[in-house]
Amino acid sequence: MEKYAWMAKIKPGKKDEYVKRHNEIWPEMVSLLKEAGIKNYTIWTDGDFVFGYYECEKGIEFAAKTQSNSKIVDKWNVYMKDVMEMIMDPKTGAQPLLEKVFELD
Repeated sequence: MEKYAWMAKIKPGKKDEYVKRHNEIWPEMVSLLKEAGIKNYTIWTDGDFVFGYYECEKGIEFAAKTQSNSKIVDKWNVYMKDVMEMIMDPKTGAQPLLEKVFELD
């Protein structure tokens, strides 16, 4: 199972709204993430910084391709644009994969 970690920044004063939108995540978004083989998806915040982690049971490439080809992900990204700064990898259409430097199994 491949692991994926990303980070972004919440716009000033928008953290409560960011959290609210994730507490009310659309069922079709959840379905798409599962279709992409994404498991154990967790998002943390540190002030206005956001760190996300998930595991890809079908591989990172499949998860990225499924998300980048999805209208629901495009809709979600537009919906979240006013509360967070997302830098997308032009190659994958997803948040850039963070470089792993340590792992304890």
